[in-house]
Amino acid sequence: MGATVTLMACGDVGPIHEPVNAYGALAKPVLAQADIRFAQVERVYSERGAYQLHSSGAHSRVHPRLAEVFTDCGFDVVSLASNHAMDWGADAMLDTLELLRGKGLQVVGAGRNLQEARAPVIVERKGVRTAFLAYCSILQTGYAAGPDQPGVAPLRVHTYYEAFDYQPGVPPRVVTVPYEEDLAALCGDIRAARALAHNVVVSLHWGVHYIPRLIADYQVTVAEAAFAAGADLILGHHAHTPKAIGVHGGKVCFYSLSNFIMSSTAKSPQKAAQFERRYGVTLDPAYPHLSYGSDAKRSLIARAVLSESGVQRVSFLPVLIDTRLRPEPLRRQDPRFDDALRFMEWVSEDFDHHFDVDGDEVVITSRHSD
Repeated sequence: MGATVTLMACGDVGPIHEPVNAYGALAKPVLAQADIRFAQVERVYSERGAYQLHSSGAHSRVHPRLAEVFTDCGFDVVSLASNHAMDWGADAMLDTLELLRGKGLQVVGAGRNLQEARAPVIVERKGVRTAFLAYCSILQTGYAAGPDQPGVAPLRVHTYYEAFDYQPGVPPRVVTVPYEEDLAALCGDIRAARALAHNVVVSLHWGVHYIPRLIADYQVTVAEAAFAAGADLILGHHAHTPKAIGVHGGKVCFYSLSNFIMSSTAKSPQKAAQFERRYGVTLDPAYPHLSYGSDAKRSLIARAVLSESGVQRVSFLPVLIDTRLRPEPLRRQDPRFDDALRFMEWVSEDFDHHFDVDGDEVVITSRHSD
């Protein structure tokens, strides 16, 4: 098999409260064991830009000093393909891109134009080359990169509402279909990256946030197409809660890695009540600054062992975010580990998977494996 490389991947990172270097205290010893560390960038780091009135992230621009959270945790590769990357326009996004690169991080998923946004990052460790690509499905108008327009690598989606009952007032079935041209571009990018690397990892900012078990049908369509094109692993995020882990043709898709290091403004009682009615989830009063639902404190670190001949093993480390918003990787003997595993079994029920506990990690295989 030759040399192997360990990838550890985390979900959304973007605290808005300081000190940012305190958040990683419990996770850094585990992350230090990896050869490559990946995370999703959930803010922009700039003092420039104009707030886009049709966006939903007035607090998504923070001072550049808060970007220290990425270097403090030792991340090597980050995705800037998020629904907030263009909340403050192109200037703030491009400032973030340059700031992160200046800190030694490799950035995928956004750029000065579509070609740059779709370009892979190739990381070589021990002779093993791994390509990273990143795309976003949660885009406001004008956020997608164009041939001569800064923005995010798009994987846009059509939404249709289909009646399935003759009775008035019955909720419709929601049908989601990826843009044909965006899916074709993604698959083309994967095939091109395959020619450059031994492994291709695709990061997708997608799905429906806050609701743990809800997977939009376009996500399955995209996952299967990406794997068919040659992707080896999919890292999903955006939902602010862990979602299903599915095995498609022997390859693993993490539909949502959840939050990793996040903080938010506290919701007023009125906004909290509105949030709970809209999404059918409750907020945890112990986490006023992680106001995405009571399961927002659940997280995981994806772990993959990579070689020149492909992905050798995929697993996850259960993580629980404490009330100081520090992600804590859980140990096998901790009863919270068992609770996390039960939760991941529950959210993954509708997908092919089999979980085996090995030490402090949970190994993922197909239930149909020999």
